[in-house]
Amino acid sequence: MQTKWRLSHVQGYLGLGMLKEAVAEFGQLSAEERATTPALALRIAILQEQKDWPALRDASIELVQRAPEEAGGWITWAYAVRRAESLLAAEEVLRIAETKHPKDPTIQFNLGCYACQLGELDEARRRVQRAIALDASFKALAATDPDLAPLREAPST
Repeated sequence: MQTKWRLSHVQGYLGLGMLKEAVAEFGQLSAEERATTPALALRIAILQEQKDWPALRDASIELVQRAPEEAGGWITWAYAVRRAESLLAAEEVLRIAETKHPKDPTIQFNLGCYACQLGELDEARRRVQRAIALDASFKALAATDPDLAPLREAPST
């Protein structure tokens, strides 16, 4: 079976919530096929579904090394680091990502969430407002994200 077809099957299984089947299909790829960036992206999706934070962190680092211009790799790396290590370590990843992607709203929003969780409410408010300015859809997310509960409960200054 061609690599692209097998990868599309993995993606399809993931889209249907069929993790076991996605893993089995991914396992049919050769080592050479698994070394491709599209396969790495699917491996990352599988690891995220499996909640294998250390492996997700390592795979995301590899993706960022291959494609630092893609903000998504940085965001996934920080997500995994937060769960595998600490919030402060994840914040460090996103601060580096911010220098490369200063206008990425997800990076700004996540930095706002981290600041909020660290009790830095003014910084959190600034970051979340910046994310909303970059992409208005973050306004709805800010109203419900559990990380931002302390910010919503605090009086505005």
